[in-house]
Amino acid sequence: MFWPINSVYYVALIKESLKMRKYTLICLLCCFYVSSAWADKQAIIKQLSTVLPGVSVDQISESPIKGLYQVSIGMRIVYVSADGRYILQGDMLDLKTRENLTESLQNKARTFALAKLDEKDMIVFPAKNEKHVVTVFSDIDCHYCRKLHAELNTYLDEGITVRYLFFPRSGINTPSYDKAVSVWCAKDRNQALTDAKLNDEVVAKTCKNPVKEQLELGVAMGVSGTPAIVAASGALIPGAVPAKDLIKYLNQ
Repeated sequence: MFWPINSVYYVALIKESLKMRKYTLICLLCCFYVSSAWADKQAIIKQLSTVLPGVSVDQISESPIKGLYQVSIGMRIVYVSADGRYILQGDMLDLKTRENLTESLQNKARTFALAKLDEKDMIVFPAKNEKHVVTVFSDIDCHYCRKLHAELNTYLDEGITVRYLFFPRSGINTPSYDKAVSVWCAKDRNQALTDAKLNDEVVAKTCKNPVKEQLELGVAMGVSGTPAIVAASGALIPGAVPAKDLIKYLNQ
C-alpha cells in the first residue's frame, strides 16, 4: 500500500536535514580551525626553542591580527608569525579604541605577579582612609626615591597605601643592596627605611631576606629606573609622581 507523504512533515524533515548538515559543517570547520591553530603553535614553539627555550603552548595565543600570534614571556609580549619564522617586538595599538593592546597584556601579567606576593615580604605604609594601593620599587640611594619618601604623608593623606619592594639599581652585593638587606633585617623595618632614606642612617645587619627576588621581579616587570610605581591595574608609572597627580591618575 502506498502512503501519501504529508507535505508539512516532508518540509520539516528537509529543514532538519539541512540543520544537521550545517551543524556537521560547523563542527568540521571548528576541528580544522583548532587543528590549524595547534599546528601553528607547534611551529612557533619549534622555531622559538632555539632562541627562547622553554616556551610552552599556554604562553601562545592568537593576536587580533590574523596570522600573528602573541607570546607571553614573563612580563614581555612578542608577536610571531604563524610559521614561527618572523618575530616582532613592540606595541600593538587599536586605532579604533585607542587602546595599547600590548600594554594591557603586560598590565595583566604584572597584576598576576603581584597577586602572588605576600605583604609580609614588603614594607607597607598603610593609609588610614585607603582608596588605592600602589607597589613601589625603590632604591635606598636613589635621589627621587628619597624625595618620594620625604613626601610619603602626602600620599597617605590622599588615601594611597604605599607598599615598598627593594630595587637596588647597582645590583647584587653592592652598597645599595647591602643597605636594603640591613633595612629588611631591622627590628622596625618601616623606621629603618625612613632612617636610611632621609637620614643616611643604616645599621648593618644580615638575615634571610627577599631583596634578590624583588630585584629580579622588578627586572621582569620592566622596571629600568626608580622609583617605579605599579598601580593595582598593573600599570607601570615611572618616577616620583606627586601625590595630587597620582591620585588623579588612579581615580580614572
